[in-house]
Parts: sequence; C-alpha cells; structure tokens
Amino acid sequence: MTNKTNRRKLMVHNLWDNNAAGGLKSVLDELVYRSNLIGSDRSVCNWGGGNTSSKTTVKDFRGRDVEVMFVKGSGSDLATMKAGNFTGLRMEDIRPLFERDDMSDAEMVAYLANCMIDAKHPRASIETLLHAFLPFKHVDHTHPDAIISLCCTDNGKAIAREIFGDRFVWVPYIRPGFKLSKMIAEGVLANPKAELVLMEKHGLVTWGETAEASYAKTIGIINEAASYIEARVDESSLFGGVKSRPLDHDTRRAIAARVMPVIRGAVSDGKRMILSFDDADDVLQFAGGRDSAALSQVGAACPDHLVHTKMVPLFIDWEPDQDDVEGLKKKLQEGIAAYKTKYKAYYERNKNESDVMFEAAPRVILIPGVGMINTGKSWAMSRVSGALYHRAIAVMRGATALGSFVSLSENESYNVEYWPLELYKLSLAPAEAEFSRKVAFITGGAGGIGSETARLLASEGAHVVLADLNLDGALKVAEELNSQYGENRALAVHMDVTSEEAVQAAIADTARAYGGVDIIVNNAGLATSSPFDETSLKEWNLNLNVLGTGYFLVAREAFKLMKEQGNGGSIVFVGSKNSVYAGKNASAYSAAKALETHLARCIAAEGGEHGIRVNSILPDAILQGSAIWNSSWRNERAASYGIEPEQLEEYYRNRTTLRVNIFPRDIAEGIAFFASSKAEKTTGCMLTIDGGVPAAFTR
Repeated sequence: MTNKTNRRKLMVHNLWDNNAAGGLKSVLDELVYRSNLIGSDRSVCNWGGGNTSSKTTVKDFRGRDVEVMFVKGSGSDLATMKAGNFTGLRMEDIRPLFERDDMSDAEMVAYLANCMIDAKHPRASIETLLHAFLPFKHVDHTHPDAIISLCCTDNGKAIAREIFGDRFVWVPYIRPGFKLSKMIAEGVLANPKAELVLMEKHGLVTWGETAEASYAKTIGIINEAASYIEARVDESSLFGGVKSRPLDHDTRRAIAARVMPVIRGAVSDGKRMILSFDDADDVLQFAGGRDSAALSQVGAACPDHLVHTKMVPLFIDWEPDQDDVEGLKKKLQEGIAAYKTKYKAYYERNKNESDVMFEAAPRVILIPGVGMINTGKSWAMSRVSGALYHRAIAVMRGATALGSFVSLSENESYNVEYWPLELYKLSLAPAEAEFSRKVAFITGGAGGIGSETARLLASEGAHVVLADLNLDGALKVAEELNSQYGENRALAVHMDVTSEEAVQAAIADTARAYGGVDIIVNNAGLATSSPFDETSLKEWNLNLNVLGTGYFLVAREAFKLMKEQGNGGSIVFVGSKNSVYAGKNASAYSAAKALETHLARCIAAEGGEHGIRVNSILPDAILQGSAIWNSSWRNERAASYGIEPEQLEEYYRNRTTLRVNIFPRDIAEGIAFFASSKAEKTTGCMLTIDGGVPAAFTR
C-alpha cells in the first residue's frame, strides 16, 4: 500500500510575484528575475546548472535595431546571477548555423564569441544554441528532480507518454553542444503540439511568449511529473526498505567529529580538503536503505553533477554502532584507499591525451546511521557536492518508484567530468592563496591580536575558528568575515581555555565544521600586576591557569587531531617580551609567559616526526584593541613606571630602539609567517616583534 505522507515531496511552487515583476524596466531585468526564481529552488535547477534566455531588440553601437538573445553566461549560477552574468548575441549571426550538419565544441565557442554584442560579456553557455534554435522569445532549461527522475528511469519515455500524451519531445542522451541543440529544435518543429522537451538522463526545456509564461510552464510541467511520481512512491519500501536506522542526533554529531579528521587526512594526500557534515533526513534515509549501497554505484543522476560529485560516492559498509567508532575509522581508511585506486584505474581506462587527473579521493562519503561527509577545496565547494547529492537522492527516490534508475555509461561519465567546456567553468574561480584549504583555530579570537590574525588569514584563503569567552565579540568578527568572504568561512565558538571539557568540545566543533585543523594560534590572554610579595595565590593561579594550562590544553587537543589527520600542522604561541624579560611587578604573568614559550619548544621537539611545527611570537605593549590593556593592567603598568596611564603608549614607543609602537596587525603578520609555507622548515623558534627592547633581546 502506498504511503501518502510525502505525496507532495517533489512538488514545486510558482514564486512569480507580479508586484516585483511589474517594476522591472527591461527584458534583461525580467530575465534576471526569472532566472533567480528558478535557481532559488534547487529541486528545480542544480547549483551552477541550467540556463535561461530571452530574445529582444536592442540598439547596437551604430544606433540600429538588432535582434539579440541574452543567455546565461558560463560559470554563473541562476540563483544569484545579475545582468552582467548574461551574454548578448546577435541572432542574425547565429541563425545560419541551423543549416549546418555538425560543429565541434571548439568551433562553436569560437563562432559564438564573434556573435557577442559586447566583448566584455562572459563566454556564452554551453547550451546557447539550444536556446537560439528554438523559435520562442523565452526559453528555460532546468534540471528538476521530478523530471530527471523520469528521464533517468529505464522506461522513462513510455511513462512520459502516460503523463504528457503527445505534448512532449523526447531526445536520447547526447552531450550538450551543436548536435543536441539541432536535435531538440528539429523535434519541436516536427511536433506542433510540443510544450516541452525531455532530455534523457539530463533535464527539461520549456518556453513561453512572455517571461512569466515561460516560468509558469516550467513549474507546471514539473508538477505534472511530480504528481504522477508521488502517487507511486511507497516510503516504507523506498531504497529497498530500512536496513540501518539513524543513530540519535548527538551520537551522530559526536561520531562525525571523531572520524572527520581521519577522513580529511585520507583524502588530503594530494591537496588538502575541507570537509562538511550533513545528516539531513533524506541523507539518513538513503544511507540506511537496503538497496542503497548498490544503487549509489549506478552513476550520477545528472551530467551537471559529475565535476562536483564524481561518478559515484563512497558508500561505507558499516552497521551503526556508537561503540564501534574505531571500526568505522578503519573502514573509512580502507574505503578511501580503495576508492582512490579504483578512480585512478577509471582515469587510465578513459583518459584523453591532454587530460590531467583530478584528486582521486571521493567527494561524497555516505555512512549508514551517521550521514554524509563531503570534500572540496573549500567549505563552500564541499557543500556544493553535498547539495548536488541531495538532488541525486531525490532523483533515485523518484526513478525507483517508476522503475529502475539508470545513468550514463562509464566512458560518457568520464568525458563529461573531464569535458573542457565544463572545466572552463572551474577556471573562472579565483586563484588559491597561501592559506586556501587550511583551517585556523584562534584562541582569544575576539581580541585585538586574535581578530586581526583572523582577518589576515581569511584574506589569504583560510577558514577560521574564533574561540573566546567573549562569544558576542567572536560572533561579531565571524559575521564580518563571512560577509566579506562567504558563508561559513569563519566560525565562532564559546570556550574557556582553562576547561578541558570546553577545549575538547571546541576542537570537536572545529572537526565537525571543517574536518580538522591546520593552524593553531594560542593567543588567549590576561595580565595582572603586583609586587612579588603582594602576589596572591589566586593571582598566581589565574595567570598559570589561563596562560599555562590553557595553552597546554589547546595545544594538546590540537596535537592529537593533527596526528590523526597525518598532514602535519603549525602551532603558534603568542608569548610576550616577558617570556624572556623579568618584568617588574609582574612575576605571575612573566613566569606564565616563560612557561608558554618553553612548552612550545617541548611540543616542537615531539611534533617534528609528525610534521607539526611549533613556534612563538614575543610581542610587547599591544595597546590597540586589547581587552587586557583596557583593564586595570594599564593603570598597574603605568604605576610601576611612575607615569600616567595615558602616557603609556608614548613611553613604550620611546623605549624601543626603533621608536615605534606595535599594533595587532604586526603580530598577525608574524603569526601568518610562522603558519605559512615560508616557515615550513622552522620549528621551536621565537620571533620578537617589540620594536627592539634591548632588555628582551634573546640570548
């Protein structure tokens, strides 16, 4: 008996707003609006996939009326693209191509470049001719879950006839380009009743005389297919029925945090990867299905997925058991190694002369009872892989309700994955920087040095975790960085460095958020001042707890994680001039700071064999943006020198040999140096950044 609870799961909504659309001033503005609506629902169109167009008349540079088609530019995403992401092409130049029998990809790209009305426009979409050859003002090509379910079913064409009668054109799978574009146009011209094109194993094409009509047709056609499919979905037997039930929420998250560093190490032997964790309901249902292990290996649900997900995911054969995490780690290591071996063989079987192999590691890893872990060069790209696999799950859900799920052949999957026109999109991404693919964990992240270090490392590509007792301050810095560099480039966590449980939880949060850590900045601080004979035990313990025990706990937990990753790492201690200088009326602070730098050297001695470097920065008098220097410490230090608090900055400047003040950015630069490839052969070192205080010269 069919389960009715998810009857509308594949259904989509018409989001057209006449009030919003009524204020649009041009055909291009309408195209942007329509495209953004289509892209806003990933069950309608994949991230980065699909394309839209509109034909209109514009004035050329000589003031003549010219018929132009605006089409999505290559490498953009429908959900976020703006007017500048579309390419305008002269239709009078394109129409003669329809008379040709064939045209290579390279010829097509070169020809279309000469049809552009503005050389500054992006390269036109791979499927530009699909839009140009259809005699309609507005055309949409999408990858809806419901439609691809139909197009990836072994008997899809027959089922399409049941749903759409004679209103559709079915085209067998061929790769996008000239031939497919002409085939679609010829099929539509041969069927006066045609309202849509179904592209086998690929997607949907619809059209309309207005932007709104085209969009409404897309949504309407999707829902016709969705309604038919949902009436046939039996949730109780989906994916062969339940084999493994999900572990509870907290257990899943705890296991993910423990295994993700192992995964990160195993997938980062070529280039480091950033990981993301996903335990959404559809992922857990699929990962726990009796047939899912085999089903997941059939192939990609859509050609657009291949560059980001590879042909198949890694499915781990593991019975969910919270007491068998070590067994899961072993299966993951073995599974990733086997996956890479198979991928290299797949590459060798199918490679073309100019191909260069991608990283062989999986982009999608499915663990029954736990969820999905995705890999990528950044958190954002790992999430793209995950988002596309959500679409694959939806397609397999629909396809198996109709018949058997089918995909591309191995060779065609390879040729799409390594297709130059798809790889061109990847080439549009910004170049990687010094700290790209790296994760930095910064204690005292809300403070002057911590926040400035986060800004510097993030500007050079790092993902950063800001750990601080001042969670509001850390959240503010994280929000700033995410606004500037993209979602989840920075994470704020509340952490007391003196609490073993809090430190362990923060490191676990980091592992679950990004897969692990590469850079530790031990920067949390405080300072007190009093004559030695007036130093209380409470004051002494406070300094040792934060500056000694706190730095020990953070470094220890990071050291464990870095060893498990097996890719080395860099730990930077922010010490002080007082690490080597006996500060007056600061015995507790100075002793704790000396402890820090010697602890750093001890860790460096043990870390070498694991590629873990440990170095220290010795700053002095960082007044700017400092919570310490805006506390009683400022008054205490001024009193010890017999000056007023407002005179401290000038006092410190004058006592340096360089006659300079030291700022948080100066310390951030030193931290970045030690964490960078420029210092990859340096460990156990101390770097003074104090303007030159002779009494603190190391000797």
